[in-house]
Amino acid sequence: MASTSLNIGGSVPAAKRIDDEFGHRWRLRAAWLVAMSSVVALSVYGFSYYRLSREDRPLSPLDPLLRPSGAIGLRVGMIGLVLYCILFLYPVRKRVKWLGRIGKTKHWLDFHVLVGITAPLLITFHASFKFSGIAGVSYWIMMAVALSGFIGRYIYAQIPRSLNQVELSMSELEDQAADLTSQLARQSLFSTDDLSSLLRVPAQEEVSSMPLGAMIWTLLRMDLARPILVARLRRHALKGLGVVTTLGGLLASKHQELEAIISTVRKQAALRAKMAFLERTEQVFHLWHVVHRPFSYSFAVLVVMHVTVVILMGYY
Repeated sequence: MASTSLNIGGSVPAAKRIDDEFGHRWRLRAAWLVAMSSVVALSVYGFSYYRLSREDRPLSPLDPLLRPSGAIGLRVGMIGLVLYCILFLYPVRKRVKWLGRIGKTKHWLDFHVLVGITAPLLITFHASFKFSGIAGVSYWIMMAVALSGFIGRYIYAQIPRSLNQVELSMSELEDQAADLTSQLARQSLFSTDDLSSLLRVPAQEEVSSMPLGAMIWTLLRMDLARPILVARLRRHALKGLGVVTTLGGLLASKHQELEAIISTVRKQAALRAKMAFLERTEQVFHLWHVVHRPFSYSFAVLVVMHVTVVILMGYY
């Protein structure tokens, strides 16, 4: 096996890599907690105001606080603006050498996704769910950028990469697949037929002929179906009380051999899907860059225009 048994990166000890990942996960979870708590707090506090019509809002005692120029609304908009400035650090990092030496690309991408989700939500509260004029155009372009970012992140995840983010060669992918296949052949809990629905992928010719939308939908459908098919395997092996304690097979069991096989078959299923769609996903990812950048830059221009008008007109 060529890829999983090697000390990828060579000079970086495994313990150091584990510590880095552990710290990153906790920082990311803390950031998610703060971001989502802020969104929930704004939703609960302003629910009675945001549900009012534009005509009734000035009569609400919350209007001086939650309108776009209000004490809270303006500050939420400022935080959203700062987050968008942070968002652009990710592409800038690729062009600035000293910035590129800080942290790992994967870690930057994780926070890029977090900020890319949080910023539109805060801007939505800043606008108090009412959109018109340049601000309205900016908002819908922002949502297009965010949606594009979701798609790009998903496509990026479908391109197999090694632990140090260097793209695996096809021969290494085939070595991984062969090793996982041999592991599955040695187990005795499941027959080939039991595993066939989870390991089935479209033929290369079928993938190549799929329209772009159908290809992405097929890949997404396979990813969504995988946990359900894994749960079916657990139910098949456990039965009785084991099915109840794992919530119908959705949770891991205490059966070590079963979970080892489940882990292997899950990796094999994901790897087969990525291998089958690899050529198309690479093409789509390059195309995504062409589409995503103009939306991002046009949104940045409109934000500058919006902020300039607000300052010049004194709406703060």
